[in-house]
Amino acid sequence: MAAGLARLLLLLGLSARGPAPAGAAKMKVVEEPNSFGVNNPFLPQASRLQAKRDPSPVSGPVHLFRLSGKCFSLVESTYKYEFCPFHNVTQHEQTFRWNAYSGILGIWHEWEIANNTFTGMWMRDGDACRSRSRQSKVELACGKSNRLAHVSEPRTCVYALTFETPLVCHPHALLVYPTLPEALQRQWDQVEQDLADELITPQGHEKLLRTLFEDAGYLKTPEENEPTQLEGGPDSLGFETLENCRKAHKELSKEIKRLKGLLTQHGIPYTRPTETSNLEHLGHKTPRAKSPEQLRGDPGLRGSL
Repeated sequence: MAAGLARLLLLLGLSARGPAPAGAAKMKVVEEPNSFGVNNPFLPQASRLQAKRDPSPVSGPVHLFRLSGKCFSLVESTYKYEFCPFHNVTQHEQTFRWNAYSGILGIWHEWEIANNTFTGMWMRDGDACRSRSRQSKVELACGKSNRLAHVSEPRTCVYALTFETPLVCHPHALLVYPTLPEALQRQWDQVEQDLADELITPQGHEKLLRTLFEDAGYLKTPEENEPTQLEGGPDSLGFETLENCRKAHKELSKEIKRLKGLLTQHGIPYTRPTETSNLEHLGHKTPRAKSPEQLRGDPGLRGSL
């Protein structure tokens, strides 16, 4: 009875308004992102994330290509991690907090190669984390089934994942040489021969192999790699290559010149700081020369050279 009465009142209200004007347009629904829905638990998590770039092309061992387009998840504590091979790594906080975190921990970038072996998959250019981008390294391990087995954060904004799969159980499953086209295999053969003939140094050998892997699409060129700043340790500056170091030095020199110009413009004097060693900054004095003594593990004498 109540439903029928409500319907009658609705019809009466519509008839009182009269027909819609002929020129009236239909309502247009505009689909656009909004901040309110970013952490809405009722929205699909994948639709809330905005990647900085597209993943790199699929590369490496052909038998691993079947993993492309699939995703594997792992829940640890209050976080759900999802690894999509050759695509990205994401993290979702499994709570009902209004600002629960959902973000990208890295986008498929390149392989890590050592000793003719694919040793890991690098996912870079993830969401911002302080002054850097989040990144993840995925190690492939032999397992009975495809599954994301472990996730950790050994360094701030850098994640380590272990993905188990039967696709890498064969001893030669992750060898690099068999995956290369014949032309690049011949180049590799020549590089090895040149090393054996001492025509190139071990450093030159390593550099030539890296160029070869870049040509194959397994590694990115230095220009395509963004320097990664990691907290703690001697690698905290993140200068992965000499070229990156030179660029940073050039930018710093330009900034110093600009600041000096500002000081001069406003008549503010400045002096060059006295150069001191790191030990002097820490309050240590340079040790005085001692008499020759036997060094541990060194058959020679200090000062004998």
